[in-house]
Amino acid sequence: MSERLTNLEEHATHQAATLEELSAVVAAQAGQIERLERRVRLLLERAAQMEADAISGAPLADQKPPHW
Repeated sequence: MSERLTNLEEHATHQAATLEELSAVVAAQAGQIERLERRVRLLLERAAQMEADAISGAPLADQKPPHW
């Protein structure tokens, strides 16, 4: 009975460690997803601005450079 209890305790400890590792991975991925979402939003805004500038027919000298 003692050996069985020891095995169960070892298994529970291993599972707890695995859960902590998975939690850290999920938290890191959540941060990465947030950063990527911000970058996509900025890229979409830039693309929309470039499209609006192209449609406006403003002379190239009056258009903002893409890095602004």
